[in-house]
Amino acid sequence: MPIISAAGLARTFQTKHGPVEAVRGIDLTVRPGEILGFLGPNGAGKTTTLRMLTTLLKPTGGAATVAGHDLATDPAGVRRAIGYVAQSGGVDPQVTAREELVTQGRLYRLAKTQAAERAEELARDLDLTGLLDRKCAALSGGQRRRLDIAMALTHRPKILFLDEPTTGLDPGSRADLWASTRRLPCCTGPWWASGSRRSP
Repeated sequence: MPIISAAGLARTFQTKHGPVEAVRGIDLTVRPGEILGFLGPNGAGKTTTLRMLTTLLKPTGGAATVAGHDLATDPAGVRRAIGYVAQSGGVDPQVTAREELVTQGRLYRLAKTQAAERAEELARDLDLTGLLDRKCAALSGGQRRRLDIAMALTHRPKILFLDEPTTGLDPGSRADLWASTRRLPCCTGPWWASGSRRSP
């Protein structure tokens, strides 16, 4: 059974100059254990597609299921099953990496001790252990992206969505990020990465 299935998935935006088709009828099947890289030029609809599949944007056509949950009728089920790393990231520069991870755990209803333990575990998995007590503003771009991924993995999702996770990183940081991600126990698949230039 597919872990992600889409048929005719589409999104049209209404503008003052008329309708704009951002995504025109995507058919897609991803099976458990697969890794999907979604490539294309800027404006091709990669982020729009990803935002639809992660319930951040309602499709205007077609249908899809993610981890067995229908986008239209069970968006909460989809959100429980996925981890999502946005293109722009989401860390608070004024708090420490540890505070970010523990807060994320608490938002997923982990007890305080469980959230702290999960933060340590994710830090080990993503080479952040020595950085947990550093403010996010002091982290390098690659370190912040690893923290973004750690936050997305807090609740042990079935699927990890990454929206251009290496944008703005130098080649060394990009290679380090992919190496760290490939070592994760959860990242034997399925996971999804979108990008304009490079695949994982």
